Amino acid sequence: MANTYLTRTVSSGADLTKWTWSCWVKRTDLVGGGNNYQRLISNEVSGNTKSWYIRFQNSTQFHAWSNNGAFEFTTNANYRDINGWYHLVVKYDSTQSTEADRFKVYVNGEQPSMANIHYPTLNETVNFMNTGNYVDIGYYRQGSSEYFYGLMSHMHFTAGYAYDASTFGSTDATTGEWKINTSPSVTYGSLGFFILKDGNSVTDQSGNSNNFTVGGGTLTKTEDNPSNVFATLNPLNLQTGTKPILQYGNTSVSGASDGGTEFNGSSTLGMSTGKFYMEFKSTVSSNVHTMIGITSNPSEDARSDHWMGTQSYSYGYYANDGKYYNGNTAYTYGNTYTSDIIGVALDLDNNKLYFSKNGTWQNSGVPTSGSTGTGAISITDNEYFFGVSDASGTYISSGDCNFGNGYFGTTAVSSAGTNASNNGIFEYDVPTGYTALSTKGLNL
Repeated sequence: MANTYLTRTVSSGADLTKWTWSCWVKRTDLVGGGNNYQRLISNEVSGNTKSWYIRFQNSTQFHAWSNNGAFEFTTNANYRDINGWYHLVVKYDSTQSTEADRFKVYVNGEQPSMANIHYPTLNETVNFMNTGNYVDIGYYRQGSSEYFYGLMSHMHFTAGYAYDASTFGSTDATTGEWKINTSPSVTYGSLGFFILKDGNSVTDQSGNSNNFTVGGGTLTKTEDNPSNVFATLNPLNLQTGTKPILQYGNTSVSGASDGGTEFNGSSTLGMSTGKFYMEFKSTVSSNVHTMIGITSNPSEDARSDHWMGTQSYSYGYYANDGKYYNGNTAYTYGNTYTSDIIGVALDLDNNKLYFSKNGTWQNSGVPTSGSTGTGAISITDNEYFFGVSDASGTYISSGDCNFGNGYFGTTAVSSAGTNASNNGIFEYDVPTGYTALSTKGLNL
């Protein structure tokens, strides 16, 4: 949601003594745009005399504040995970006789320890839904800043009704994980709303028609959701020198401005068994030195700035000569590529690797050939991550990864191929038996 935000103007409203805000969020950049503060939702009016917001502050802490002094808190815990989803809930009920019950905070169903706590007085209101006010999501209107960098799903606001986190989620009896309740039984009140349900719709699903609009940027639908977390490139595992630039939910990568970077990143999720597929679309049309491939040691690659294929544990398909590299040795393989879509099929049940160019498997590869490995690259390790690199250090390499969300950057695939067991959307047909790199894909 970088530079993207949602907004609506309240046609009629009032201050509230009871309300609940619930939302699932996935962070993609802890200091997006160099900003340590990222707003999730805020209410602003001219002069800042009535404000209320929920945000991440100091890069990692969950924080909320009301300008009229009704309440404030900052979590002691730091929320740095850029792979998983957080379920955040703020429950406000100043009608409670016990001070500590007047607001409660939940992260993934648990109440975190907090500092800077200010509880409301009995029956104190929060200046939230006042007539003519803006309600902005992912944006600080007064400062034209504090954009939220990440994904959001299932945002609820209940006006006049206070609910615990257990209304919106529950603990899985088998895995012990906190999971989403996609159809909670709540009363929204006339000022309440429910948006971002199962997609990027900003139409209110509460029945109140309290619809939002996109105030700026582009709101993109993603298959990545609280029930099925998809891989992205990992912004916490980049080379220590001049870093590549990650965008669009950490799915797009470009070399640093001086062109000196080589290791461009690896997937947040790794694979040890099963069959997985991804696509990479180069966005460079000449002097392309992209290496797309796999690595079993992305941390070392980041520390030492290795490109795919320089080490014995990594394999890379090189755009400039069409060869694949392993242990810094080049092997004749396939065609060169520029602004093309490269498919990567990794068969860890048989330790085979295949690459395609615009839907054609290179070296006459047959990803469904199993242990025979027709046209395959034989690999040796048992655990791998998808990886992207620039083999030049002089020319800037850039491109978009599609781990199954159905987009290259903000552009949807032009003609979706056969889905991977209904687990991901790709440009080209996914080989039978392969799936997207996601939490459901890992457990097929």
